Amino acid sequence: MDINLKGKKAIVTGGSGQLGRCIVRSLAECGADVAIHYHKNSEKAEELAAKLKAMGRKSGAFQADITREQSIYDMRDMVYEQFGKPDIIINNAVIQYTWKDILKQDTADFFSQFESCVMHNVYMNKAFVPHLIEQQYGRIVVMNTECAALSDAGSAAYVAGKRGLDGIVRCLAKEIGKYNITVNQVAPGWTISDRARTEHTEVQPDYDRTVPLGHRGTDQDIANMVCFLASDLAAFTTGAYIPVCGGRVMGAI
Repeated sequence: MDINLKGKKAIVTGGSGQLGRCIVRSLAECGADVAIHYHKNSEKAEELAAKLKAMGRKSGAFQADITREQSIYDMRDMVYEQFGKPDIIINNAVIQYTWKDILKQDTADFFSQFESCVMHNVYMNKAFVPHLIEQQYGRIVVMNTECAALSDAGSAAYVAGKRGLDGIVRCLAKEIGKYNITVNQVAPGWTISDRARTEHTEVQPDYDRTVPLGHRGTDQDIANMVCFLASDLAAFTTGAYIPVCGGRVMGAI
């Protein structure tokens, strides 16, 4: 079985970022046209869009602040006008910050994680899901994290945002399943991306020994799961939180 996304249109938030770029490329390799969202990195987004067009895919780079509702609506209007209406929504963007223990963490970081995890998804749903309902078909894939299950010291703001996100996803899956729309979460571990390859930091012994498979996963491992969930091979999977972290997190029954 091949993952076939031919004839589908996708949008990826944070598409110009480390993991986002791999997700965008992988969706395109499976046949999808891909709209690439970026916040500040227009150069990377335009470069990636050009590569997709060279592959014969329709693409474009679209700017928005994912923590601002009107910015998301403005982006949607541009996407609809210049690219078309997506069938696949990949909510990948998140605000980066320095992790600290709760008592030392700036309170602004808790708000930033709520905005970029929870409200980001609320805004994207409000903007793009009505079309999916209208056409009675859609795939929504949201990036969560192994941290949401592990709740390690120092990760509270991130974990709080991602746990809030989990609630949004599960409720949405129940609300729109009747329209043939699936909503799922991919939960990566500490992932090897282009930055790690450039810095030659792929091997992290202290972390690696905590992974049952013995090593970190790659951005491609994550993108493979995203593409699967975006495809009709996963048509009967919804509301799932799927760890892609080599076994560091295992769902309980």
